Amino acid sequence: MPRYKLTLEYDGGPFCGWQRQSNGPSVQEALELAARKLTSSDVQAIGAGRTDTGVHATGQVAHLDLDRVWPLDTLRSALNFHLRPQPLVVLLVEPAGLDFHARFSARVRHYSYRIVTRAAPLALDAGRAWFVPGRLDPELMHEATRSLIGRHDFTSFRGAGCQAASPVKTLDHLAVRTTGDELVVTARARSYLYHQVRNLVGTLKLVGEGKWPVEAVERALLARDRAAAGPTAPAHGLYLTRIDY
Repeated sequence: MPRYKLTLEYDGGPFCGWQRQSNGPSVQEALELAARKLTSSDVQAIGAGRTDTGVHATGQVAHLDLDRVWPLDTLRSALNFHLRPQPLVVLLVEPAGLDFHARFSARVRHYSYRIVTRAAPLALDAGRAWFVPGRLDPELMHEATRSLIGRHDFTSFRGAGCQAASPVKTLDHLAVRTTGDELVVTARARSYLYHQVRNLVGTLKLVGEGKWPVEAVERALLARDRAAAGPTAPAHGLYLTRIDY
């Protein structure tokens, strides 16, 4: 039974996240239904990252085990045909060995969070970036990221309902950059706690607004208390951009 590695792009707005849910359509379900229409058999889609409701992806990875060998371009085109009109597409199909696992073989997961700080409301990017009218100081926000990089107990940035066995994670990269009126927070780690990136962004925003000094972010981290950190940033600004294997 051949295994295929798929790179996916999707708008998370209409979906209740990656994982199958009883309360709404999921990315996993949409991909499995497309594969079933193609193969006339049940297929399980395994994803690299369990993105939450409303979170987008430009580089999500999944794998499928199919009942026969398919030409790669044919498989991509056929899956995309059956995924219409949902905002979910297969960008790339690659052959994979049976020892490849989209989730457990992943070494690094990359996320980006978009904030737009212009005065006018969003039109084209509504639902695809966090609209924050007014000024944020990206230099102070970037300075505040330094205390968060490395291996730490991230309890203060752990969402309620997190199922991770430990709050200790290693954050390899966290940075803030700007392009015009858009500010982007980028993160890189092997794995994350539930809502970790969104909680980090919500905390950094307090620094950018001048409501918190830079040092307060490290104090929040050391408190190991969710109440000590900032609010959770909205899901629609977050993107899963790449998975490294």
